[in-house]
Amino acid sequence: MITVLIDMISIGLIIPVLPALVGSFTRNPVEQAWWYGAVAFAFGFANFIGSPLLGALSDRYGRRPVLLLGFCGLALNFFATALATSLWMLVAVRLVGGAMQANAAVANAYVADITPPEQRARRFGMLGAMFGMGFILGPVMGGILGAINLHLPFFAAGSLAILNWLYGYFVLPESLPLERRKPIQWRTAVNPVASLRKLNQLKGVGPLVAVIALASLAQFILHTSWVLSNSFRFGWGPGENGWSLFAVGVMSVIVQGFLLKHFLRWFGARKLAAIGLASGAVAYFLWGMATQGWMMYAVIGCNVLAFGAMAAVQSLISNSAEAHNQGQTMGAVSSLNSLMAVLAPMLGAPLLATVSHLPPHDWRVGAPFFFCAALQAAAAVLAMRYLMTHKATLAAAAAAASSVPDSATP
Repeated sequence: MITVLIDMISIGLIIPVLPALVGSFTRNPVEQAWWYGAVAFAFGFANFIGSPLLGALSDRYGRRPVLLLGFCGLALNFFATALATSLWMLVAVRLVGGAMQANAAVANAYVADITPPEQRARRFGMLGAMFGMGFILGPVMGGILGAINLHLPFFAAGSLAILNWLYGYFVLPESLPLERRKPIQWRTAVNPVASLRKLNQLKGVGPLVAVIALASLAQFILHTSWVLSNSFRFGWGPGENGWSLFAVGVMSVIVQGFLLKHFLRWFGARKLAAIGLASGAVAYFLWGMATQGWMMYAVIGCNVLAFGAMAAVQSLISNSAEAHNQGQTMGAVSSLNSLMAVLAPMLGAPLLATVSHLPPHDWRVGAPFFFCAALQAAAAVLAMRYLMTHKATLAAAAAAASSVPDSATP
């Protein structure tokens, strides 16, 4: 949890300022949207290619060495971005950094290594709370530092990545014992598409892959569009965008760190997944319709259930994987997310570029959010249909995911 927290603070630091840094090399908002999409695409593409291999390496050699490699990749990424003098350098740096970084997948596998199946939904929620905490601290710090100098947040993020490497090297224990390690299957490890097939082979939850894909695509398009869209519509700079992401992080921590156990008890993992996805679809639509900045905050505050949906889905998938395959399974999930991160800029950037010239209060400016709403709604419908037709198959996984014994209470 500490490792993920430091990791997410460093990543959160650059979110409010990366679009502005890209804009410092461009001449107008249309160019800025296109090139920001290219920079985001580069990281997502490299991560999509590299995640299965890093996940397989973590199954063979342990989680800790791969996490340390990821911290090195992030440090290189941040420092080189701060020193970049052209757009092609930004793209090249993001390619290298994305290929070396699979921290989220390995962290999820780490949690699965040390957690019994009946507690994984809670533990994934706690890990999600660390992601949220990182988004509380990182974007605000990035916004403040970015108001001083656009390059300063990247130096701060690189320093945190080095700090995380030191913590990982001297403090973090290994979670995967030698007897549970497995040889690398190179045909799968170097082929991200083959890695994705592993998800569809998981007993009982294969169709949930489509749900994860749609919801992740919506989320990554939101990530691609949030800062620039708010800048176009409300005139927000790094500081304002940083505080809005701070609000998202606060809600994530409240829900995943404190409320998730109650949601799991009331709804169960399956119903929470479906209801949370539907709530997210409504939120995307309302963000697209917002005409003033305070409305973005109001929607964030009302979108409570959506913050617990993916933890519930992820627990069902993890519980369906064998113990010695957790790294490769979580790596496949990460590859799926990375594939969506590749597609998101290809869809979000053109949408932003198309509407960037419109007046701020024109409803069409919210086009990226409307598209996200449609994707999330489709994910919710698929989840609901799947849950209605696979109740018997998922009964055991749902019971495990919704179980919240006192010993698991943080």
